[in-house]
Amino acid sequence: MRKLEFIAAHAIKSGCRTLVTCGGVQSNHCRATALVAAQLGLGCHLVLRSDGSEYLNTGNFLLDQIAGATYEVLPAKGWVSALQAAYQRIEKTYRDAGEPALMIPTGGSDSLGIWGYIAAAEEIGRDIASNQIDRAAVVLATGSAGTQAGLTAGVAMAGLPLDVVGYAVCDDARWFNDKVSEDWLAAQRRWSQLPAVALKPVTRDHSAGPAYGVAPPEVYRLIVELTRLEGVVLDPVYTGKAFLGLLKDIREGYFDRVDDIIFVHTGGVFGLFAHEHSLVEAAS
Repeated sequence: MRKLEFIAAHAIKSGCRTLVTCGGVQSNHCRATALVAAQLGLGCHLVLRSDGSEYLNTGNFLLDQIAGATYEVLPAKGWVSALQAAYQRIEKTYRDAGEPALMIPTGGSDSLGIWGYIAAAEEIGRDIASNQIDRAAVVLATGSAGTQAGLTAGVAMAGLPLDVVGYAVCDDARWFNDKVSEDWLAAQRRWSQLPAVALKPVTRDHSAGPAYGVAPPEVYRLIVELTRLEGVVLDPVYTGKAFLGLLKDIREGYFDRVDDIIFVHTGGVFGLFAHEHSLVEAAS
């Protein structure tokens, strides 16, 4: 939602009446986009990826439909090229109709969406100051790198005593570190008022699991355990993997240098319903 605050404002200012974005069939970002579009009276079209194994009419995808978003579902195989072709076709269709749409990348992660978490970093800075915390780590799950890029940039710009650590939910640390740097450079080119600050992104990838959206049994067990201990519900795609990685690093002393740890819960609860069988098994 933080990225969409800026993305939707840009769409309205630019005269776009439809938001188009993409992601997995249980994408949190796509669901959030559909809900924001409905709230603002904008149209929403989703290009969704599926390998055929998800429970389609549940979780985030059900909410997409309730919110009135139109959609098309493409197979996971050949997704990158198929998505590019779909975006070109959709953009042309809206443009030819005289109603240009804003084409939003996966996760809203680009030089526009980055502002959402630059603002979040400023909020966190005020919070640690008011609580007299000398140094803290800000920990998050990173899947398209936009949240990580915004927080890393915001901390660097303000010179905050925070270490931003992303936990990869797919790919590897190098991919995410490169993507954060690329998004930041794109933002600097787009917004001349941004300072010439170099980022040093930090990504941990030891809890990424076998693939995006695929979690090992220990993630499901952790979700159940934390829910029962604290009433805090994680998800197996993003926050569950990140929290598992965080616990491992705490045990091994990785965070001994900081006074506190701030875990950024990026949502994902609705997507739990597409993982019913694994969660029931972990809960029994």
